[in-house]
Amino acid sequence: MELDKIISLLKSKFGDEVIHEIDENASPKAVVVGVADIHRVCMELHTNEQTYFDMLSCLTGLDNGPDAGTMEVVYNLYSVPFEMGLMIKVKLDRNKPEINTVSDIWKTADWHEREAYDMFGIKFENHPDLRRILLPADWEGYPMQKDYQHQEYYRGIKVEY
Repeated sequence: MELDKIISLLKSKFGDEVIHEIDENASPKAVVVGVADIHRVCMELHTNEQTYFDMLSCLTGLDNGPDAGTMEVVYNLYSVPFEMGLMIKVKLDRNKPEINTVSDIWKTADWHEREAYDMFGIKFENHPDLRRILLPADWEGYPMQKDYQHQEYYRGIKVEY
């Protein structure tokens, strides 16, 4: 199924406003949806017999910096039976980066979302076990944020950065 048909399918199911934009600069082109729509869009793409995106191959966070005031979550989906991929992006308010989990749709999202939380501070609502995965639980800040200031000491040990 071509991207324009996927967009038509989503618009017919959820209305024209479900697609905020098409990111032509992304490779592959990305569909940008709203924070409130991500779970139902992903559920539709996963369960619809015409698309059946059965695999979340990657989910990552992105910080656009303090000046932009936004962060993003990028979902790379793949349909094994139809041999097609799709990128979905969601823009978040950088001051309150919160979005619903998709770990109930794709189990692999569990670990990807925990990494995005640990590195960027993106909170995934309704996640079954949202806690740090790479850094200690008491680590200060989120290292992949563009304005991150590393702590000078951690538990009495100088942090070389």
